[in-house]
Amino acid sequence: MTTLLTVVIGLMIAGFAGYLFYLQRKNQREEQHSKKTSVALQLQAYERLALLTDRIALPNLISRLGNPDVNASEMQFLLTKNIKDEFDYNISQQIYVSPEIWNAIRNLKENNLLIIHRVGTSVPSMASAATLNRAILEYLMQDPKANLHEVVSEALSYEAKKLF
Repeated sequence: MTTLLTVVIGLMIAGFAGYLFYLQRKNQREEQHSKKTSVALQLQAYERLALLTDRIALPNLISRLGNPDVNASEMQFLLTKNIKDEFDYNISQQIYVSPEIWNAIRNLKENNLLIIHRVGTSVPSMASAATLNRAILEYLMQDPKANLHEVVSEALSYEAKKLF
């Protein structure tokens, strides 16, 4: 009888150990799946922010929004509105990237708005949009540090590559 009891207890312990092993493996698979999903979301955020950086780069923005039928004041409004709209559309991506990257994106936005405002105040409001656009591009050529979008793009690329 004691031999039977010993075998039953041994089987119960083995079954319990097997069940614990099964749970551990299941949790590991779920964690791996969760990590893969997290990395995919982070990569998607870096892609979207790289696109945002490209879209609000002043030379790209000017070529995309260039409209000969508006004056400098209207063009300044269009440029400013487009930057704010693009930024607002992508604001949720900040939860997937480092605070440093998000600050770089925010600084790019603010820097571009500042340049548009600074140059916009030096151009008569009734001048053509082309005059404002030319003045912004000349400002960027005179101040290489004003092309912040290149630095932000490199930082995004560097951080995205660290995910692998």
